[in-house]
Amino acid sequence: MSAAKSSASLRWTIGLGLTTMAAIGLVLLFLLTQATSNRDLYERNYTLLFGVNVVVALALLVVIVWIGVRLIKRLRQKKFGSRLLVKLAAVFVLAGFVPGVLIYVVSYQFVSRSIESWFDVKVEGALDAGLNLGRATLDSLTSDLLGKTRAASTQLADTGDTNAALPLERARDTMGVDDLMLWGGSGRLIASAGQSRYQLSPELPTQQQFRAAREQRVLTWIEGFDDSIVVGRPERARIKVMVLVGGSSLRGWGEPRYLLAAKTLPTSLVANAAAVTQAYREYQERALARDGLRRMYIGTLTLSLFLAVFGSVLLAVVLGNQIVRPLLLLADGVREVAAGDLTPKAVLHGKDELDGLTRSFSEMTQQLSDARQAVQTSMVQVNAARANLQTILDNLTAGVLVFNADDTIASSNPGATRILKLPLAAYEGKRLSDIETLKPFGDGIKQQFDAFLAHEGERSMDHWQQSFELGNTAPESSRQSAQDVITVVARGAELPGNQRLLVFDDISEIVSAQRAQAWGEVARRLAHEIKNPLTPIQLSAERLEMKLAGKVGPAEQALLTRSVKTIVDQVDAMKRLVNEFRDYARLPAAELKPLDINALVQDVLHLYSNDNAQAHVVPELDPACPAVSGDAQQLRQVLHNLLQNAQDAAASAGRADADHPVVIKTQWQTASKRVRLSVLDSGCGFPEHILKRAFEPYVTTKDKGTGLGLAVVKKIANEHGARITIVNRLVEGEVAGAQVSLSFAVDPHSPHQAT
Repeated sequence: MSAAKSSASLRWTIGLGLTTMAAIGLVLLFLLTQATSNRDLYERNYTLLFGVNVVVALALLVVIVWIGVRLIKRLRQKKFGSRLLVKLAAVFVLAGFVPGVLIYVVSYQFVSRSIESWFDVKVEGALDAGLNLGRATLDSLTSDLLGKTRAASTQLADTGDTNAALPLERARDTMGVDDLMLWGGSGRLIASAGQSRYQLSPELPTQQQFRAAREQRVLTWIEGFDDSIVVGRPERARIKVMVLVGGSSLRGWGEPRYLLAAKTLPTSLVANAAAVTQAYREYQERALARDGLRRMYIGTLTLSLFLAVFGSVLLAVVLGNQIVRPLLLLADGVREVAAGDLTPKAVLHGKDELDGLTRSFSEMTQQLSDARQAVQTSMVQVNAARANLQTILDNLTAGVLVFNADDTIASSNPGATRILKLPLAAYEGKRLSDIETLKPFGDGIKQQFDAFLAHEGERSMDHWQQSFELGNTAPESSRQSAQDVITVVARGAELPGNQRLLVFDDISEIVSAQRAQAWGEVARRLAHEIKNPLTPIQLSAERLEMKLAGKVGPAEQALLTRSVKTIVDQVDAMKRLVNEFRDYARLPAAELKPLDINALVQDVLHLYSNDNAQAHVVPELDPACPAVSGDAQQLRQVLHNLLQNAQDAAASAGRADADHPVVIKTQWQTASKRVRLSVLDSGCGFPEHILKRAFEPYVTTKDKGTGLGLAVVKKIANEHGARITIVNRLVEGEVAGAQVSLSFAVDPHSPHQAT
């Protein structure tokens, strides 16, 4: 399809070029014909013809320059076949240009000399002589008529007006003139002889002629000469002489009189004078226009030269394209293939070898396109699989890390960032052990991989698995939160390219749940195994005291009483411990209802007045807090546990005074749409090892504590879906107490939740 379009375009270009050349040739022929055969038409349209010549010449020059610029541009761009095109164009241009220049030079000399020969000095002199001869003849005739008229005026000087007709007729016959008239100074015709005598109103001389004749005494002029030349009627040319009749005013005639003589010029003289005058005028006009005529001829010759060069260049381009077209087609195809374009290529359907080469190249390109399409299909499938794998990795709760052979991080997934609480993507290219908070974890991972790879031939599994306990991996601002202490189970394997895969998951909740379940089981067994013997032990000790009372000496009696009291007190302590374990193991499911947390706090604070509390309790309640979903009874137990722990901590630190109050506050968090409940004390805080396991049963800093208070709080928080955190409060870098916070979800029917 493309080849057909290209061939049609080429044919159209050739046809247009030939038509243009023929049209320009006809225009040139017309201009030459008009310039040589029709002088009047040439003179009227000289500017238009010259403008057409200039426009056509400029158009041809622009086309030639454009073709030349394209060839030079192709040559500078080093396009395939450009040198061959330039050589062909140069050959054809020289073949047409050199002969054209020779013809142009010869024609230029011929035209210039021919035009100059038309305006020879001898011709111009002959015309001037003929014109002067005609003028001299007219002057001679005029002088002769003037002399005769003067003689006649002398004879008529003494003749009166009434007697002037006969002498006037005689004078006309003697002078041989056509008309002889005697005029008065006022324009009155006194007498006439000749043809004017038969005219009703003979032609009256003008006042200027009368005035000139009176001032100069004579006046001559030729009448109708120019008109006779224009209309071609020589008989209209006449010589007129008007002479003032001498003494007319002195002899009583009353006014001056004028004798007017008119004589018709010979027809041959007028015709010859007209011919000489016309020839002289045309000669002068052509002499003035000879520069334009020369420019017209030379411009036409120049245009012919441009036409020849244009034809040569066009022929060079057309023939050159025909020769190098297959090569250019192959070059363009190779360039497109090199750029990755494997679309079907244009072919030529000729029978020569180059056209066959274009067809073979097109078939090869099609085969490459099919192969690339197959590769692209495979790449799409691979990319889809990679995208699916990336989606799976991004949505895995487990963390995934890939290490290079030098132990640097190659890639990570969001799960790893979430578990380790660090933007691992920012640490790609670094070792895990280079991260300060993950150095122990990184060292442990490296040891596991080294051991795994060292026993490559002896291992029975293709991976290793190990659990790690991580602490302080979060940013420094929240490092002391208990939730930053996590337990992970990691699994490592070897990847191709000496890379290593690490998959790990946070099992802190699982471990915590397992520990809680284990402690619940221990609590149940303790409640069953310990509580039953406690009552008989207490009763036996009390009965023994009763039986032996008064039967032993004072010293023995005091020892008995003290020993029995110790047994009873310890039994009571054991009962309380068993009851706490029982309550922890049998904590009922929470019944969640809409609950005003501020009202609950105020209700509990009634039991912690200054008279009943070890430390001063200060509430800071946010009135914007909406209702939460909670079990009032269980949350009341949470508040009691937290307030009691806070007071005990303040008392043990010696800060149970008004300057170091226990603060309980609520806060509505607009961003997360949750209600935060916090209890802050002024104690000594938690040691690092206790802070890591603060919510596990039997973990406590009190001498007589059971360690179940915070465990029960954690369990109730889990029942409510609340987030619980515990941190040490720092003031100027020093531990100033502890803070336990619970974050509750808003009740679903609360207006805050709706917005």
